[in-house]
Formats: sequence, C-alpha cells, structure tokens
Amino acid sequence: MIEKIIEYSARNRVIILMIFGLIIVWGVWSVYKTPVDAIPDLSDNQVIVFTDYPG
Repeated sequence: MIEKIIEYSARNRVIILMIFGLIIVWGVWSVYKTPVDAIPDLSDNQVIVFTDYPG
C-alpha cells in the first residue's frame, strides 16, 4: 500500500506539490482566522457537585 502511494507521488510531482501548497495556504489562513483574546480570563473556575452518599 505505502509503495503504491510513494510510486504515485513520484510520478505525479506536480499534483502532490499543488496539494501540499493548498495545505500550507489553508494553514496560514487558519492562523489568521483564529480569534485571539488579548486579555484571557485567568480567574479560578469552580464546580459544585452534590451527590447522595448512602450509609
């Protein structure tokens, strides 16, 4: 299976480079579209859990 993928990649270099380029462009676009909070909320988070304990 992996041998066929390597053989296909070696024969079709242009297609592989185009796919690789699209992945890079998509990654750069994602970095710019990800929201960044200038002042993140660092307060303590608390959760209160009520349970019944038989006995």
